[in-house]
Amino acid sequence: MMIRKPTVAGLFYDNNPEDLKKTIENCFTHELGPGKIPTLATHNENSSKDCKIYGAIAPHAGYTYSGPVAAHAYYQLVEKGFPETFIILCPNHTGMGTGVSIFYEGSWETPLGNIKIDEKFSKELIKTSEIIDPDFSAHLKEHSCEVHLPFLQYFSNDFKIVPITMWMQDITSSEEVAKGIVKVAKSLKTSISIIASTDLTHYAPYEIATKQDDLILGEIAKMDENELLEDIENFNISMCGYGPTIATIKATRELGANKCNILKYATSGNISGDLSSVVGYCSGIFI
Repeated sequence: MMIRKPTVAGLFYDNNPEDLKKTIENCFTHELGPGKIPTLATHNENSSKDCKIYGAIAPHAGYTYSGPVAAHAYYQLVEKGFPETFIILCPNHTGMGTGVSIFYEGSWETPLGNIKIDEKFSKELIKTSEIIDPDFSAHLKEHSCEVHLPFLQYFSNDFKIVPITMWMQDITSSEEVAKGIVKVAKSLKTSISIIASTDLTHYAPYEIATKQDDLILGEIAKMDENELLEDIENFNISMCGYGPTIATIKATRELGANKCNILKYATSGNISGDLSSVVGYCSGIFI
């Protein structure tokens, strides 16, 4: 069985399990975080469609910088109760693997234990979609899925994941990924939540980054993927996971979402104090 070993444990987050748990707790209680640690809802408590979270958007930098912002999305996911499977859509930073690559069997290891791949969902997705390839190599050194897992594991190990990396992030590819996810979720009747893994503007002065990111957040809140892509192209915005975000907008809309609540925005400069070159982070939920 394929076990994907952690790549950024000890770099982006703690390698020691107890230290990692404390860091996650600190992300929730941090002044930029939600302020408290949530309690995982039971399945019965999550039976109402009104409280369903179809997807989320969360950053994937080191916990020191983006963890408190990410905690806002995870607070809501925890409070509403976990689905059977999280579909985690990520950019491909390494250039390894195919255009759209799925890690389709085995498990992922973190300091908090192993998480099983939803192999049934993954293999059905490969059969259904012409664009999603079975490919481990794209995931071996990629951090943008891995960093989300300890946030979920802190509260439960009773879920599975489907990690997908997107090197091709154009509108057509994103739409094909979304269509495949929706079709398989409905066919298998699997309860899912999709996580769009992305940071926003990279390495720009604070004033420029926040202005650019304000445009992005407005389009995401409206779930307007076409305007989002237009803003990125027109203003040359260095958002790394726009394809996963577009795919999440499209898929969650098809599943029933009609808006994205932006929960928190901050930059690396809010943590470091260096406003000369910052990276933007946001958290939101599609409901």
